[in-house]
Amino acid sequence: MEPWEYCVNTDLVVVGSGLFGLTVAERCARELGLKVLVLDRRHHVGGNAYSAPDPETGIEVHQYGAHLFHTSNERVWDYVNRFTTFTGYSHRVFTTFRGRIYPMPINLATICEYFGKALTPTQARELVAEQAGEIDSADAKNLEEKAVSLIGRPLYEAFIRGYTAKQWQTDPTDLPAE
Repeated sequence: MEPWEYCVNTDLVVVGSGLFGLTVAERCARELGLKVLVLDRRHHVGGNAYSAPDPETGIEVHQYGAHLFHTSNERVWDYVNRFTTFTGYSHRVFTTFRGRIYPMPINLATICEYFGKALTPTQARELVAEQAGEIDSADAKNLEEKAVSLIGRPLYEAFIRGYTAKQWQTDPTDLPAE
């Protein structure tokens, strides 16, 4: 069959079979009763969110890098679950400092782990406030001073300074406070 022959008796042609294209195609077919043709240059649907089981292990592999689907809209969640099953995922971020692993962003667990103390939220706030007193936030002239005024020098040096310098390729003292 010639490619153009697929378009005969088609009401709508959708180019791209990623999540958006497939949703448009499905909604137009189901809700409007249109005959829809979906075209994609790849030999599979799903766009960049495509995954398939590894032939040797059977483990689901993301062909184009991991894509996470999240929504707080129950209607959307119910809709997408009509077409697939999802693997549960809980996003957690950790960082290392001097060979130890800490949860990020900085939170009560990070503070307790870093200082080696079991602190209540109030105690942690008091400790951070005491260390942050080195610089008045209103007087901060750069990012380093602003960060130290908010979380204190120990936490800044451990978790902010190196990350910021690497991320922005700029010394934090050369970045604005605001």
